[in-house]
Amino acid sequence: MSNVELDGLRARLDEINEQLLVLISERAEVVQEIGIVKEKQGVPKFDPEREKQMLEKLVAGNKGPFTGGTIRTLFKQIFSASLDLQSTDHKKSLLVARKNHKEDTVIVLPGDVTVGGSSSLMVAGPCSVESELQTRTVAAALQKAGVKVMRGGAFKPRTSPYDFQGLGMDGLRILREAAKEYGLLTISEIVDPRHIDEALDYVDVIQVGARNMHNFELLKAVGEVNKPVLLKRGLSATLDEFIHAAEYIMSRGNMEIMLIERGIRTYEKATRNTLDISAVPILKQECHLPVLVDVTHSTGRKDILIPCAKAALAAGADGIMVEVHPDPATALSDAAQQLNIEEFNTFFNEVKASGLYRN
Repeated sequence: MSNVELDGLRARLDEINEQLLVLISERAEVVQEIGIVKEKQGVPKFDPEREKQMLEKLVAGNKGPFTGGTIRTLFKQIFSASLDLQSTDHKKSLLVARKNHKEDTVIVLPGDVTVGGSSSLMVAGPCSVESELQTRTVAAALQKAGVKVMRGGAFKPRTSPYDFQGLGMDGLRILREAAKEYGLLTISEIVDPRHIDEALDYVDVIQVGARNMHNFELLKAVGEVNKPVLLKRGLSATLDEFIHAAEYIMSRGNMEIMLIERGIRTYEKATRNTLDISAVPILKQECHLPVLVDVTHSTGRKDILIPCAKAALAAGADGIMVEVHPDPATALSDAAQQLNIEEFNTFFNEVKASGLYRN
């Protein structure tokens, strides 16, 4: 075969490649339109029966030289890329997506306390509000340490129905009174949409806990109030599910959402959960929302809270949450993982001394 003949065949191959590219691009545009229609109809993107029909039709019409198996493999790759394209388009359209909001969202709480941006946030407090004395003792210690935001559980969803479930509205009242006395802001979990209106008088930030990340009625309800929301990642939630939970809130009009990684359930037993540090940079890339890390629930181990907090901040976290109790041994929930006040002061001082905590 002469070089002239070879060059001619190669030129023809280039033409065919260009034609294929045009057709593949045209197919991709149709796939995108189908994805939009399916999104509006609320039907799944992947339709295995439709894919099967298309493959069978292609194999039946194949005249060679490729085998039927090769045709299946080639077109399955095209189908897979098309499905990825629909998913990518969907993510780009989300209100929480970085694509639609290039700048980081910075939430300004009362007293000009910011979440996100150039400063880090430390959120600390007891797992559960147990008494006025316990809560006031923690509040005084946090104020002295320079912490501006106190957490405290009043409604406690527990694995066992016989465990301490929290003090409810009385707990929120105690939390608010202690916080007011010491000039702190409050974060507490609300588990029932019916409690939201009453709770607004007591909390500066509504927390949606890990067990309620998939409580879509609650997500929609907190999305309709004028109050910042701290959304915790579910125990076994993927990041995609986590992001869509935030979208539920934002789709109802509430744009002030903070995400918090609190560890996920895996096979590992060395820690209470598995702290997914990679979630921090991924969430920061995918979303424009502030991202915090709960080092207490993600590890359940007081001896590794400091390095885990440093790792979270190094990965780009906007803040840290940790549990503090005057006497952890007597705590009504999560006794083993809560820091006492002296331990918290050591923890906070070392985190600040690392240079990773932005004042």
